[in-house]
Amino acid sequence: MGFSDWVHLRQCLTCGHVACCDSSPRRHATQHFLTTHHPVMQSIEPGEFWRWCYLDETIG
Repeated sequence: MGFSDWVHLRQCLTCGHVACCDSSPRRHATQHFLTTHHPVMQSIEPGEFWRWCYLDETIG
């Protein structure tokens, strides 16, 4: 997998930023959290309806 490939997209619920998941090479969603401290993101993949909280490390 190359560095330009992404696996799944996630969206920050604080600011709306869209980034790739941790299965992607650069893990942009986690990097966004580490930079901004925006704690919750959601999957924006078709048919997926879940959220992840980085602070609590829980899915909802």
